[in-house]
Amino acid sequence: MTAQATATAPLHLVLGEEELLIERAVRAALDAAKAADPTADMTRMRVSELTAPELAELVSPSLFSEGRVIVLEAAQDISQELSDAVLSYLKAPADGIVLVVVHTGGGRSKAAKALPAALRKAGAQITECAKLTKAADRESFVRNEVRRAGGKIDGAGVLALIDAVGSDLRELSSAATQLVADSGGVVDEQAVRRYHRGRADVTGFAVAEKAVAGDRAAALEQLRWAMQLGVPHVLVADALADAVRTIARVSAAGRGNPNQMAGELGMPPWKVRKAQGQSRGWNSDGLATAMRVVARLNSEVKGAAASPDYALERAVNEVVAAKGDR
Repeated sequence: MTAQATATAPLHLVLGEEELLIERAVRAALDAAKAADPTADMTRMRVSELTAPELAELVSPSLFSEGRVIVLEAAQDISQELSDAVLSYLKAPADGIVLVVVHTGGGRSKAAKALPAALRKAGAQITECAKLTKAADRESFVRNEVRRAGGKIDGAGVLALIDAVGSDLRELSSAATQLVADSGGVVDEQAVRRYHRGRADVTGFAVAEKAVAGDRAAALEQLRWAMQLGVPHVLVADALADAVRTIARVSAAGRGNPNQMAGELGMPPWKVRKAQGQSRGWNSDGLATAMRVVARLNSEVKGAAASPDYALERAVNEVVAAKGDR
């Protein structure tokens, strides 16, 4: 469907429960509205929090005629009064207004159950967003996601990806997109296995280990995987801080027997031994810089930064650079 065709549709029915597909359908409606009017904006409201007079205000013509996309969410919970108001509005919709109704297809009340059919009758453009419960549907989804990302995937790769990632569409979409980028566009079973093995091993400590070793590319790759896996920002920041502080403490204590130093430093011998190895290439100025970085990062990931992802990436880059300071 073209953007132009979508832009001319004043009414959309997004039907189903698959969140990723619902979000894409709503985004497509907004993008189409913006293609017709770049100033168009979007308002999203749950029907349970909306009254008929408030709806009337949302869909009333604007003095300046700017485009608007009004999204009514969870319409399976709609009241009879609000349903009547929606259907009444559709008899004479306002120019520049795109109404998007998101509905699971079910509902408890008579009004909620009847709404989808009434919207169909009113000429709604329908986007089906049902849960993908069949294996064949998930396989088709993966193929389409790889194609959207500009790549190709064979049958064995599709099955391997679903086996490795599971049935969550967001995770499948993210993995498909990343695999296309990592593999140069051609995804097979071996590429999937490599990717999943790397993802499964990612922790905040893996990111920190690569950063304090000065391996920028590997540290950023581990960080990217950690973010995709949902490793909490605070855990990655804590691991990076622990690695830097441990190296600083062990370096300040001088060379010595790890077993003897362990008691003095209050840490296990293996950790002292590891930090001694990691301390090679670090100097006092670099460690002081890295300590300031991880101290700042601690507050950033706890709310001070607008983007915790960016804060972590910047900190990793700065720690790597600090090791290079001479």
